[in-house]
Amino acid sequence: MADDEQQWKIPPNVQELAAAGRDELPSRYVVPDHDRPTSGVASDDPIPVVDISRLSSGAADEAAKLRSALQNWGLFLAIGHGIESALLDEMMAVTREFFKLPLQEKQKYTNLVGSKKEYQLEGYGGDMVLSETQVLDWCDRFYLVVEPESRRIYDLWPTQPPSFRDILHRYAKRCRELADGVLLEVGKVVGLREERYMADMVDEKAVTYVRLNLYPRCPRPDKVLGFKAHSDGNMLTVLLTNAVGLQVLRDGEWYDVPVVPGALVVNIGDTVEVVSNGLLKSPVHKVVANSERERVSVGAFYTLDPEREVEPAPELVTEDRPKRYGKMKTSDYITELQKSLARGERTVDRVKI
Repeated sequence: MADDEQQWKIPPNVQELAAAGRDELPSRYVVPDHDRPTSGVASDDPIPVVDISRLSSGAADEAAKLRSALQNWGLFLAIGHGIESALLDEMMAVTREFFKLPLQEKQKYTNLVGSKKEYQLEGYGGDMVLSETQVLDWCDRFYLVVEPESRRIYDLWPTQPPSFRDILHRYAKRCRELADGVLLEVGKVVGLREERYMADMVDEKAVTYVRLNLYPRCPRPDKVLGFKAHSDGNMLTVLLTNAVGLQVLRDGEWYDVPVVPGALVVNIGDTVEVVSNGLLKSPVHKVVANSERERVSVGAFYTLDPEREVEPAPELVTEDRPKRYGKMKTSDYITELQKSLARGERTVDRVKI
């Protein structure tokens, strides 16, 4: 066990806290007044729902909806994506079943390793804790590398439920097809002559993480956040969820991201913002807690080869639009991202020129 002075580094299991039925929350979860969650405001310009099948067949109206979504929101709801509803249901089911396992079973896959309980990204637990005063999120999560397959650590892949590995493998494969098609369209939106420029950046050495999230019911959702405000430090995120709770920031206001049956939420990440030289912005988003029901989600995060250096695409740097971001190696960016999440900062702002 870690030394007493290191206990603050080990976040409590939120699922267990929720099951205890306490009316008051541990102080580590209570956010400052200025960060307190509020109901999302209604928008006269709703987040677009984009039909991927029509988009890929060249439908001009779908392309226009995608362009509007990326320029105004940084995300959209994807339908017609070709992933069978049965597979989506199976992925949600095994995620729920994993989180229902006894704590002792889940701790076999802990993300705190060694005698000093050092944090690692992969595994089950909470996010990195940097200080005793850090406000914790009302969430338990489980990170796994799914691509390339050679980087999978199968000791971290649960054997319960028995179908978990097979379903995650199939789901990751189908999501990768969706991500590739979306990144092709993103290249068109920013006007790259080589339309596959961004899609091809997610090559055979690129790393895809899947993050399973459980946001248990919370007795005081007005005092906590399920996931603090942040932007994703990757190329693209594909999110499957069963309940509302995700909010996106636009023009200083927080908007609820709706849940549409069969739809996946797709948002661009910091890497696209950098490569596009700021033509597109990685959206800031957060998750609010709920007292009535738990929320489960599965996020697939498409990052680049850890050794690859990222900077604006040369053809998007012009005299009228000079280079706005510096160069940074992907692995360094991911490391910095974990620290920025803990500090509540936006990582991409650290590479702006």
